[in-house]
Amino acid sequence: MADPARVKPIAVVSEAPAERPKPGEGSRDAPGSSSKVSELTTVQTTAKEQGKVRSAEDDAAGEEEGSSSLHPPPAKKLKVEHDKKKEKRHKVDEDEIQKMQVLVSSFSEEQLNRYEMYRRAAFPKAAIKRLIQSITGSSVSQNVVIAMSGIAKVFAGEIVEEALDVCEKWGDTPPLQPKHMREAVRRLKSREQIPNTKHKKILFH
Repeated sequence: MADPARVKPIAVVSEAPAERPKPGEGSRDAPGSSSKVSELTTVQTTAKEQGKVRSAEDDAAGEEEGSSSLHPPPAKKLKVEHDKKKEKRHKVDEDEIQKMQVLVSSFSEEQLNRYEMYRRAAFPKAAIKRLIQSITGSSVSQNVVIAMSGIAKVFAGEIVEEALDVCEKWGDTPPLQPKHMREAVRRLKSREQIPNTKHKKILFH
């Protein structure tokens, strides 16, 4: 027979219910479970921190955009002003073109022919360039020649307008004669609209 002292403890051990690990305790006893839990919690906290950082950056970016919309930088402000001036100038040019089209459409045939001849008339660029170089003694660019040609054309137009007034006042009829041109130049000089090129000698007493 078996020894009863030895059998009893074996029976007690076999009848005793196995203790199930609690949810918190089982993770501690299982091998490798503590490292997985710690990794999971670390990932969760890192994700939360990154979300907070991103939300803070988004808030800061929104504030910067709001402030930039309220107070744009100086360079952007200058660009906007330049664009506004350009648009305004373009609008004025379009208005002038429309007015000119209305004026030309109301011309008679004779006035239209005269306007066409006025638009076509121009001083020769080569002659103007030679004249400028002979006066200044240096070469000039093509832009200067074009500008001087335009100024000369305007000057000739003013003399012709004044000569037409003289012709009408004297009771003559066109075409203009040299006397009308000379009187027009004299009147413009008297009004100081023509520069006097002659050197005046000043006598001291």
